Amino acid sequence: MISIVVPCYNEEEAIPSFFKEVENIREQLTHEIEYIFVNDGSKDRTLACLRALHKQYPDRVRYLSFSRNFGKEAGLFAGLQAAKGDLITVMDADLQDPPDLLPQMVQMIETEDIDCVGTRRTTRDGEPAIRSFFARLFYKLINRIGETEMVDGARDFRLMTRQMVDSILELTEYNRFSKGIFSWVGYNTKYLSYENRERVAGETTWSFWSLLSYSIDGIINFSEVPLNIASYIGAFSCIGSVITMMVILFRTLIYGDPTSGWPSMVCIFLFVGGLQLLCLGIIGKYIGKIFMETKKRPVFIVKETEKDNDK
Repeated sequence: MISIVVPCYNEEEAIPSFFKEVENIREQLTHEIEYIFVNDGSKDRTLACLRALHKQYPDRVRYLSFSRNFGKEAGLFAGLQAAKGDLITVMDADLQDPPDLLPQMVQMIETEDIDCVGTRRTTRDGEPAIRSFFARLFYKLINRIGETEMVDGARDFRLMTRQMVDSILELTEYNRFSKGIFSWVGYNTKYLSYENRERVAGETTWSFWSLLSYSIDGIINFSEVPLNIASYIGAFSCIGSVITMMVILFRTLIYGDPTSGWPSMVCIFLFVGGLQLLCLGIIGKYIGKIFMETKKRPVFIVKETEKDNDK
């Protein structure tokens, strides 16, 4: 069986098109299929659409509905937990993840010595230039400072073996960054490339600032380099201040030339104060992540499943 995990947030317009596209290639697959839609607190009629789809196809359409919006990472985690298949794939409902790649992905896993077939975009056509620039910058940065390598342009869309998914589910951390987790667990992975595709319906909920915040979370979750940078800044500032004091003392004792000029001193104070706040902010980010982990809160709360609809 192949489990298709589909996180959904306000996707009522896209779900029918997505289901139709996957059904069109179902005959090319030699496996049974189960759909697992995860309604992440949608504010439109996504849940009603999923209820109707399950009623029409009760044998292969399942769904989970959260009590509120917990984010895509929670949706992915919940869907992987609910999946029963021998092979599990993660896809977006907006058809930016092309379903017609699935038969080839299944064949690759069955004929090659690999545990996962991932996908990556070769182009970012249709995406704002500033978003593309920062996306590429993120991958260069995270691969340089992190211990886990992440492929530029990689999507969450991938086909994984049961063993790999079980390993992913062992990572029960609250602060999740799936692209990093997929790489961190290891396993043999091969990537398929394709050109970027536009959404078939609806609008993306990912703004520039939400993507930037998501990128910062990814760096913090998979690298300690920002903490090291804060330490280096503190060390260099301390050494620099000692050298400066020695120079001032030397000039005063030898030349009787005390340092003057309050504007320059104010600039120095502001600069050093800014560095301190920067370092405190970096440390605070890590402490905040630790704080959320120690609360042991659930990653998501399920309000309804297809079983409730069957009653």
